[in-house]
Amino acid sequence: MAMPSDFDSSEFVDTEVHTTVRPHVRPAIMSDSTASNRPPSREELDHKVSDAQQQLAELKRKQEELERERATLEESRRRRVELETGHEEMLHQLTRGLVLLEESELKSRREAEQMHKTLTDLRGALDKVRAIQQDGWSAESYNVELTRALTAIENARMEWNAARLKWPMLEGVVDAAAPLAPAGPAKIQGHFLGAQSFTELCRLGFALTWPVAVAVLLGSILLLLFRR
Repeated sequence: MAMPSDFDSSEFVDTEVHTTVRPHVRPAIMSDSTASNRPPSREELDHKVSDAQQQLAELKRKQEELERERATLEESRRRRVELETGHEEMLHQLTRGLVLLEESELKSRREAEQMHKTLTDLRGALDKVRAIQQDGWSAESYNVELTRALTAIENARMEWNAARLKWPMLEGVVDAAAPLAPAGPAKIQGHFLGAQSFTELCRLGFALTWPVAVAVLLGSILLLLFRR
């Protein structure tokens, strides 16, 4: 029995199948660069516009909150400055005012005490002057009563002068009681000269002295002529 020959691989190959098999083709896949280069769609644009509007609304809300917070802080700062300024101002004014009023009160109290003493002295002097009754003097006691009356009047005058020095308001009583004296030539001349200005006074002096100056000049000329 004869043995088969060496193995031939071509005996098991189906040539028809081998010739009909086509190579596998990979489907085309769109790259990321191609997708990014395409224009955005309407839906994408609407979404972006909506996002931008929401962000603007959020920023506006935050801006309004910051403005309200800033206004609150500024008002607090203004009130704090007003508090500090008013505190210092009122401390100074009230302290100074109390010191001035206390000094004025003390001065007024002293003046009131002095005025009360002056009133008492003037009332006593007035009673003594009113007590002088010349009709009741007798011939025997005339000198004694006269001396006593003159002493009372002199003491009253001293009290009155002392009161005038203390209280300037009493000067009006003397001015009102004093008779009007006629104006003398000196007063009239002083009033006339005081009413003139410096230029008018110079003119007046020149008008009064130029005749004397002319006479002196003529006398000097005549004296020189006679000497020649």
